[in-house]
Parts: sequence; structure tokens; C-alpha cells
Amino acid sequence: MITLVKDTIDNKDIDNLIDWLKTYPRLTKGPVTLQLEEKWSKWLGRKYSVFCNSGSSANLLMMSVVKERLTGKSNLRVVVPSVAWATDLAPVIQLGIIPELCDCNMDDLSVDLEHLEDIFMRRMPDAFILVSVLGLVPNMDKIVELCDKYNVMLLEDTCESMGCEYKGKKLGTFGDMSSFSTFFGHHISTIEGGFVSTDDKEIYELLLSLRSHGWDRDLSEGTQIKLQNEWEVDSFDSMYTFYYPGYNLRSTDLQAFIGLSQIDKLDDWGKKRESNFKMYQKLIKNDYWKVNPQDDSFISNFAYPVIHPNRDKIVKVLQENNVEVRPMICGSMGTQPFYVKKYGRLELPNVSVVDKYGFYVPNNPKLTTDEISFICNLINEEINK
Repeated sequence: MITLVKDTIDNKDIDNLIDWLKTYPRLTKGPVTLQLEEKWSKWLGRKYSVFCNSGSSANLLMMSVVKERLTGKSNLRVVVPSVAWATDLAPVIQLGIIPELCDCNMDDLSVDLEHLEDIFMRRMPDAFILVSVLGLVPNMDKIVELCDKYNVMLLEDTCESMGCEYKGKKLGTFGDMSSFSTFFGHHISTIEGGFVSTDDKEIYELLLSLRSHGWDRDLSEGTQIKLQNEWEVDSFDSMYTFYYPGYNLRSTDLQAFIGLSQIDKLDDWGKKRESNFKMYQKLIKNDYWKVNPQDDSFISNFAYPVIHPNRDKIVKVLQENNVEVRPMICGSMGTQPFYVKKYGRLELPNVSVVDKYGFYVPNNPKLTTDEISFICNLINEEINK
């Protein structure tokens, strides 16, 4: 079986974990989590990071910050790409924010910039969550320009694009906040886990509080004193005083320990993913659609996308030959049952093509050139029938 992903946690990682466990450390969130957050921030190039229990929880935290910072404002609106993961859209709905779905473009499958600007002008949203689909790099110059022009907070879902770069700058460093996933199937793994990263200290401390019940225990001394004075709470009572409607989205030091060594592997794995991507680009002969990458981008590709009217036949052949394959993320968010039940069906022109004809095939650092050639030959044979 040629699988979509390979386990990034190897025997050496597990042996090191066993040795660490024999020191009988504290396993819940503690000092190792702080080490991981610092190391991740340094690798990414952001000031602050918050480690949580999943990339989906990271998205929930980001959206909760948007709502908390705009408390009292009616009709909060957030733009969500129609090609996205379910938990890009779900937190918007769960928090009572109005979602505005944006069509994709047919170059890199991120948002269609004309449609995005139209939504910005007509609907005046408060925030926009950008999804860089499968590690394909969007036109970040234009996206940042539009968000600045219309005063829209930019959030980056970078869960599928860890290590990708636009003009030498890592994705996840352009917006007010960015989310990452360290689930088994992603670029690195902490078994389950995720990050939110930011350069804004106020956002950072709000994230810390929201991650842990809404209390002040993880916050800086100055912020603790400020909150306690504002609410006339002494330091004893503040231990069980909740300043925000928070969650428990913490991860553990066990997972953080695994993550410390995973970060060291990211750069080499990213180069291999981009090399695999370029091989797919060269070998697949698809006149119907092909990725058109941004100039001066580094694509640490999560999985390789294919869009073709013969999708069902191609998928059948791949599965019969033990190649793992998936639909293109969630297809169209506007036709997902949980959206349709609340807002009605919304079909957008480009995403409808992606939904109907799109799928993706494996890319991971352990994929061999022979396996890529085998996959491409199967696809090409079915396309050319």
C-alpha cells in the first residue's frame, strides 16, 4: 500500500521518550510545553506560540480571540474559504459568527482574490481565515494588501503548509495569528496537537487564558495584576476566577517532548516534499488542470492535487493498485450538511469543479521516486483513455 502519510515518530524518538519517562516527569502541561513553544516560535519566526491539543482547537482558539476582542459588536462576520477543512468553518458557526464563504482560484486553490475583495466591499467582515490548500502557496502580497485596505484581521490556517514559504518568508508569519497541526498525518507529529502563533503580546495572553478555562495562571505577572485590580480580586480568589469564556484545550508535556525532536526534522522533510511535488508536476500529463505555483515560493507539499473529469475512474484504478487517495479536502463547504442545515446550499463556480473532479494522492518524505512514477503512470493512463 502506498499510503498518504508515513509515521514521523521513529524508533529513536520512542526510545528517547521511554528514557525520559523513566525520570518520572510531570506528564501534564508543564515546563516541556514551554520549551516546545519557544523552540517552535524560533523555528517559525514569530514571537509567541501556544501549544494545544489539535490544529482544530488552534482554529477554535483563533476564532475565539476574534470574538473576544470584538465583544459587543453585533453581526460579527468572518470570511472562510469554500475549499477548507471542516474546523475552519465550524468554530465560526459554533461561536455565533456569520460565515461568508469565498470561492477558490484555479491556480493554487486558495481564495479567488476578486471574489474575496467583492466580499470585503459588500459584507465588511471582521476577519478572514486563509487556508493554504495542501501546502500550495497563495499570493500573500495581494492577500495582505486586501486585508490592510479593508481593515480585516488575517488569520492563517497553515495546518497543511508547515514550512512553505512565499518570497523567503514562512507561511504562518503574515497574519495576526496562524494555526498549525501536529496530528499523525501532518508534516510533524506529537500524536495529537497543534499551535497558534502570533507576534501580538495581548493576543498571546488571551490565547493562553482561553486555552486554560479563562483563568490568569499562565499570564505574565503584570497582566495578572491588571486583571485582578480591574475585577477587584485578590491573588487567592483569582486562582478560581475566570475572566474569559475559556476551554480546556491544553496538550501534555509527553506530547511536547516528542515535538522537540520533530522540529529538528522539518527543514529536511520540507525539501523532500517539495522535490516530490516537482516530480509530480513534471510527470503528470493533465491538460484539464494543473497547479500553477506562485513565483518565488517554496512548496512543502502536503499531498498532490489532481482535478479531472475522469476522477471516479482514476480513483478506482488507484485504489485497485493499492494507492491511498482522498477527495479534495472537504470539497465545497457550502454543500456540507452542517452548513446546508443552517444556511441552505451554496454552490460557487470554481469550488464546484474542485468538489466534483478533485482528489489528492500521497506525498510524504519517505515516498520513493519509483512510487511517484507508479502513481503518475496510473493517472496518466486513465486520463489518456
